[in-house]
Amino acid sequence: MCATGEDGEQASDDSRQRLARRSARMMVAVAWLRRRLYPLLATVGLIAFGMGSSTWWGPHLAGSSAWALPHDLWGTLVAARRLLHLDLGGLYTPPTGLVTFPGAAVILIPAVAVIEAAGLSLRIPGPHYPHPAAWLIAGPYQIALSATALFAADALAERLGAAWPKRLLLAAASAFALWSVSVQWGHPEDAVAVALLLYAILALSDGRDARSAWLAGAAVAVQPLVLLALPFILVVLEPRRLAPYLARTAAPTVLTVSVAAAANWHATFTALTSQPNWPAIDHRTPWTPLAAHLSGGAVAAGPARVIAIIMACGCAYGVGRRWHAEPVLIPWDPRPLTAVLWWSALALALRCVLEPVMVAYYVWPALAVALVAAAAASWWRLAATGIVADTLTKVSQFDWRGPWIWWATMVAGLALALLVARYPWPAGAAGRPPSLPRVQERTSELG
Repeated sequence: MCATGEDGEQASDDSRQRLARRSARMMVAVAWLRRRLYPLLATVGLIAFGMGSSTWWGPHLAGSSAWALPHDLWGTLVAARRLLHLDLGGLYTPPTGLVTFPGAAVILIPAVAVIEAAGLSLRIPGPHYPHPAAWLIAGPYQIALSATALFAADALAERLGAAWPKRLLLAAASAFALWSVSVQWGHPEDAVAVALLLYAILALSDGRDARSAWLAGAAVAVQPLVLLALPFILVVLEPRRLAPYLARTAAPTVLTVSVAAAANWHATFTALTSQPNWPAIDHRTPWTPLAAHLSGGAVAAGPARVIAIIMACGCAYGVGRRWHAEPVLIPWDPRPLTAVLWWSALALALRCVLEPVMVAYYVWPALAVALVAAAAASWWRLAATGIVADTLTKVSQFDWRGPWIWWATMVAGLALALLVARYPWPAGAAGRPPSLPRVQERTSELG
């Protein structure tokens, strides 16, 4: 009887402990939901709008019976299916059309697994296949995946001390701009890469170098456009910390690309080095005649993107030499954090300046980061940046032709967004961007 009583008391204690742990987890989840309420609401709204506009009122307004779908997404879904079945050699072969690193396909594997489990087809939509049921799974998934950028932006805005009305405005403006990437064009890899980049900057501002490096490496493995912003992260590190940071950052890309190249070297090398784009379909720029011409009317965008990365490195080197040498405490205050964000937005905009062929969603990464940088500034700067970003997002969808008018409008819009998003620099700064000390102190002083 005594043993039975002790066993009962032990079972009761275990039950209470499990209940306490469950309650603690629920409290943590509720606290997180309260902190991230605005990006969560923006995500729900974006999914509802995206699915409704693509399957319901969008086709109706256009007078079409077919769903209005982001056709670029289907090639990446096919690549993800091949990865799911370990067909590594087919990652860069038709009809995937993949020209980025393998991470872009990796992030879509869960959606493809559900689509296949449901017995649905990944047949490319067209006149004879106007209502692909796979979109009902892939659509909400890729929009929610893209919305990770909204959560990263909100986390940084919170870190910058933005009050809840500012964060609400930031979520609304960012969601509107994100529509172009996710709903209109179906490139969640761009949004995921920018989200990981923002989280990497946030981790670095808290002194978590290793975590920051892994996040930055994952961002590059998903979409290498974030290489443009990487130099402005590296210049804040002490020289002795550069090698470990770079090693961690390079590891995800080296691993994934090496596996793909080992399976099919020719297709992988051709896709990643030439990165073809089609001026007859997308927007020509003044640089189109200078680009190498490929078969099928395509031009090579790869060399121009390398030049943009080199220019970003040069800018980071020049800016780094002007930044102050005194140490900054960890965690960073809003000034250095905003400086890194603003310069990262500028670096991401370089891609649009030099691209031989432009697509509407190319302007989004710079706009997304500029909006976060503006969250540390005054109300009017954030509101003005949001208006410019959302207007440019809408204007970028216009089908203007000619190598100058559309491209010049995009570049001018990006320049204006960066101008109004800049941190309110103090008097006497002579128009220069905010200075950023090197990170030398690794712990903040208490008291």
